[in-house]
Amino acid sequence: MRQITAFSNPLVKQVRGLRDKKNRRREGLFVAEGLRILTEAREAGCLPRILFFAGARHPLLDALIAETEAAGGDVIETNADILHKLSGKDNPQTVLGVYAAFDTSLERVDRDEAGLWIVAQALRDPGNIGTILRTGDAVGAGGLILVDDCADPFSVEAVRASMGALFTQRIAAASWDAFLTWLRAGPGELIGTSLKASLDYQQPRYGKPAFLLVGNEQAGLPEAYEVACDTLVKIPMLGKADSLNAAVATAVMAYEIVNQWRR
Repeated sequence: MRQITAFSNPLVKQVRGLRDKKNRRREGLFVAEGLRILTEAREAGCLPRILFFAGARHPLLDALIAETEAAGGDVIETNADILHKLSGKDNPQTVLGVYAAFDTSLERVDRDEAGLWIVAQALRDPGNIGTILRTGDAVGAGGLILVDDCADPFSVEAVRASMGALFTQRIAAASWDAFLTWLRAGPGELIGTSLKASLDYQQPRYGKPAFLLVGNEQAGLPEAYEVACDTLVKIPMLGKADSLNAAVATAVMAYEIVNQWRR
């Protein structure tokens, strides 16, 4: 274990740079913060390459330090000012980890691992991506497949919103054509939601594996994507709002699908 308290330290500058997407992609690293999230990662078998901590020790932090060091990771004691610089938050967590980015190739997805998979098309809000990952974990989904130009799931905002689910859910990324080719090469029902659909979301009986497709926050699904769906449904809007937030709509649909199987 070593100590770093200087802002000019090269490692501080390197880790701070991981807040930028191009640096994350170039270095193949991303940042997660908070003892709860890092403990979720440890329990899922993911340990940080670099672990920063400050302040009082905790049994969970002790376990994280011990396992990180045993795996050859770098453990650094620092202070709140350095953690603020690394995370960009006014009230930073007392623990921050630097992790190797995951392999997001579609070929690594085994559709037989779970009955439900979530597919997001052109989502631009990293908070929505993190929340959908958290929902996927809650319903026992296999993971999240990002289609087309989505926000980075390894951004600080997405990792934060996932509350550790980033480490329990398989994440893949592909173009729409590549995803559709992969999907049709095996079993799977593609389920989309659309304000233009006439079928209520509770009417169909969903099969396994189910691939729940959610569209862009503003534009929804392109027409060609809707046509490609095996089932296209609508969540009824009973008030003045014409639609739900993308992450909320995903949660409503995911629980409807899973609850059908539970019953």
